[in-house]
Amino acid sequence: QVQLVESGGGLVQPGGSLRLSCAASKSIFSIHAMGWHRQAPGKERELVGYFSSGGTTNYAHSVKGRFTISRDNANSTVYLQMNNLNAEDTAVYYCYAVYMARIFWGQGTQVTVSS
Repeated sequence: QVQLVESGGGLVQPGGSLRLSCAASKSIFSIHAMGWHRQAPGKERELVGYFSSGGTTNYAHSVKGRFTISRDNANSTVYLQMNNLNAEDTAVYYCYAVYMARIFWGQGTQVTVSS
């Protein structure tokens, strides 16, 4: 199993930035893929972005150029840097990890973009 603990959500004004963190209970090197989804009120959960063990990083079209996923291998932590936020980015953000052919989820962290 992989435990994922998220932090960093909150309220931000349009155009602002936030950084989310996701600390994993296992080494990132042992995880096949890791990334973020989000779910806005009344909408289905959607992929934000992820990186795979093969070294590729992919982003949803809606966040490309604004969001960046990075990783701290020593601390088994993945980050989601979100810039130029707008109201459509308001959602609960979930970290996830694919490990041993199973998907594990974090508890979610709320991001609200509002003036």
